Amino acid sequence: MSRVVVLGAGISGHTAASFLRKWLGRGDEVVVVSPKPDYNWIPSNIWVGVGLMTPADVTFPLAPVYARHGIDFRQARAVEIHPEGRESDPSPFVVVESTRPGHEGEREDLRYDFLINATGPKLNFGATPGLGPDGHSLSVCTETHAHETSRQLDELVARMRLGERKRFLVGTGHGACTCEGAAFEYIVNLEFELRTRGVRDRADIWWLSNEYELGDFGMGGIHLEQGGFVTPSKIFTESLFAERGLRWITRAHVREVEQGRAHYETLDGAQRTMDFDFAMLLPPFSGVGITAVDRHGADITPRLFQPNGFMKVDADYTPRPFEQWSPRDWPRTYQSPAYPTVFAAGIAFAPPHAISRPRQTPSGAPIAPAPPRTGMPSATIGKAVARSIVDMLGGAPAPTHEASMANMGAACIASAGASLVKGTAASMTVFPIVPDYERYPGSGRDRRFTFGEIGLAGHWIKILLHHAFLHKARLRPGWSLIPE
Repeated sequence: MSRVVVLGAGISGHTAASFLRKWLGRGDEVVVVSPKPDYNWIPSNIWVGVGLMTPADVTFPLAPVYARHGIDFRQARAVEIHPEGRESDPSPFVVVESTRPGHEGEREDLRYDFLINATGPKLNFGATPGLGPDGHSLSVCTETHAHETSRQLDELVARMRLGERKRFLVGTGHGACTCEGAAFEYIVNLEFELRTRGVRDRADIWWLSNEYELGDFGMGGIHLEQGGFVTPSKIFTESLFAERGLRWITRAHVREVEQGRAHYETLDGAQRTMDFDFAMLLPPFSGVGITAVDRHGADITPRLFQPNGFMKVDADYTPRPFEQWSPRDWPRTYQSPAYPTVFAAGIAFAPPHAISRPRQTPSGAPIAPAPPRTGMPSATIGKAVARSIVDMLGGAPAPTHEASMANMGAACIASAGASLVKGTAASMTVFPIVPDYERYPGSGRDRRFTFGEIGLAGHWIKILLHHAFLHKARLRPGWSLIPE
């Protein structure tokens, strides 16, 4: 009998655990460890953040789903990985600490035959003083953050209806942020919602981002083909913003957020401030902070993790200048080079480098969008890792499945206003995620599979996908037939 332990129940971890249970024998154990009792379909948090959905619409309890399907669930967080076991017993294990009410802090050693680190990110609000819900800005990173954002939006709209004018600031709260796409979805939904509520004429809406150009999205920009014409994502996004009266600041690193004021530095070294009444600024990510320990009790964290806390996998982490970056640097199997029974999936793995060109201000502040690894890529990686582990338990000497982001496409439907008759969404596909300028000179991507358009049909598909992916996540009949 084997045991596979999955750390994390987000998109990647939940996908991996679900397929492991489907493919492994009933005598094999699948254990999921997550500090939260609920699954959150994060892509729909933006609708919670503008009041169109509630937290209950984007979450469900994990324990009953896992119990029905024979998955062992621990509401806990991982604190230590012991990949060599102890001197007295070489069986590897992970130490977890309960977050269950009434049992907080209780520790348990979970032995494993294979371990998947799919913990996702730590929301590193502390990287920018004053950033985040405990500071002076808002977030849609969790359903509770998004609910509070919606509540504060309602308060401002009530005051705007009395004639007050308000300034909204949306974007990234640090020069090394990722997930610009989530902020993009939020700002266009915010603008649409203010129009719907009849107060758009009293709103100044600003975009503040670490992107070098609009539409970078941490992917170095995209060239979208439609009707035989190729449009850079910069033009696509600028047009979208201009049509909606959104103003923008790019190449910016937020240094500090005070009550009603953001201090930021731009790539040219200028130090500026912007006053606001409402700020939704996303944080940078880091690893969750798990310690690795060898059989003698010595700390070997640097052997498994990069300094940012993300786990090292089969990538080439050799430092190189931007001009020497290659798609071949990116991982394929997500196996730890130090311990073959350990894998990382989704946001938990350490990328070898960014996709967009990194830059610095004269003072040394980063203007370097981090590569996105959420949604479709995370699920695809989780499924590939699960398949490899099943095969290795069956006797395969090495991982059998690959899911390199340098050879993987992705589809994204970004909501730009939620309404069955007036809503819109930007529908985009890209292949590959990591550009390959040798295979595809010029844009780095295959234009046959990289395209985008905006319209009402995209919004209908976005709504359909919301329900389809929650159906899949709940492991309801036919769940495995729904693509990642």
